[in-house]
Amino acid sequence: MKEAARQARAENHVVGLVPTMGALHEGHLSLVRRARQECSRVYASLFVNPKQFGANEDFAKYPRSFDSDAALFAELGVDALFAPAPDEIYPPGFSTYVNVEGTSDRLEGRSRPGHFRGVATVVLKLFEIAQPDYAYFGRKDAQQVAVIRRMVRDLNLSVQIVVCPIIREADGLALSSRNAYLNAEERRAATVLHRALQAARTKLAEGVRDVLEIQTAMRAVFSAEPLAQLDYAEIVSADTFEPALRVAGTSYVLVAARLGKTRLLDNMLIEFAEKDSAELILTI
Repeated sequence: MKEAARQARAENHVVGLVPTMGALHEGHLSLVRRARQECSRVYASLFVNPKQFGANEDFAKYPRSFDSDAALFAELGVDALFAPAPDEIYPPGFSTYVNVEGTSDRLEGRSRPGHFRGVATVVLKLFEIAQPDYAYFGRKDAQQVAVIRRMVRDLNLSVQIVVCPIIREADGLALSSRNAYLNAEERRAATVLHRALQAARTKLAEGVRDVLEIQTAMRAVFSAEPLAQLDYAEIVSADTFEPALRVAGTSYVLVAARLGKTRLLDNMLIEFAEKDSAELILTI
């Protein structure tokens, strides 16, 4: 992979990288298509990163489908697929980690201690190995994107982070590799995340800016769904992920919940049409 990266630079290619853990769905494929439009070389990585899973999480059973994933990447014109063994990324005695303080400590960081340390460490390694000009991530994992952006800024990395839209099922459920864990009843109930975001959207469209009132509306949606266990429903700054009391500036509405043993995330982006404008752009 490093040799391919050196050759691409020698030939003045614009390189795009799509990092994945496999179990590909249309969300991943949309990232590859975007990279293919914007770059003359597209690399993908396929690595189920053990360092971002906690002791009681689903590393062992995380869906793995290497052959079909590789075929999909090839079909979309990926120029190189980097699928290392764990001991290539983490050799014996590995002891160097990346901690992005602040942004990593809240919400997902609180619910999954050590998760973002594992994410930042492996992403930095992928950037060093593949040397991309652009790296493509989905907005569904909004806090992960914020952590990576902060790392890129703080360490002066020469890569631009491209954030792509959430891809959804017809009923609004955000695509996720973990959706495969859901049984039929849980799959039906999983739309509660999207319905909660729609409740927030309705409140915002009505002019409500008080975060507590919006949260109350979202929690009411979860209260009516007995199969869902809410982890959090928050509105935060899109840059720092600090919680807000009132909606102001670019923000995220974030939800995380469990359906049975499966933990799912979703979000809505809040932007103002212009500086000092009261007009909102709400992107689910």
